Amino acid sequence: MAKSEPNRHNASLGGAGERLAVAYLQERRFKIVEQNYRCRGGEIDIVARDGKIYVFIEVKCRLSACYGPPQSAVTPFKQRQISKAALTWLAANHKHDVDARFDVVAISFRSSGEPVIEHIVNAFDLAY
Repeated sequence: MAKSEPNRHNASLGGAGERLAVAYLQERRFKIVEQNYRCRGGEIDIVARDGKIYVFIEVKCRLSACYGPPQSAVTPFKQRQISKAALTWLAANHKHDVDARFDVVAISFRSSGEPVIEHIVNAFDLAY
């Protein structure tokens, strides 16, 4: 039972982070197309449109800086998984020849509990 406790906490933190990221993106006029897209190759936290560009967004949250900034968790392996999922999403939704990019929304929390949101546009290129 003790093992599931951190997973539940991480899922709760991840869900809260995604809600903050969606609100942040909507304030900046992004249109949220889909959330938590999962396929055999990987998953995408948020699919959005920024004007005519489709944006595949990975959201990372950290409560402390012990393990580095949140965006450091978007490793080359994670980038490949996101890339595969994005290609699958584009094919499944018949979005051929569209402009797309990969962003990261990194959320850390001050000691007061206030979130600090960093939006990294074009965080990485297609990796497969």
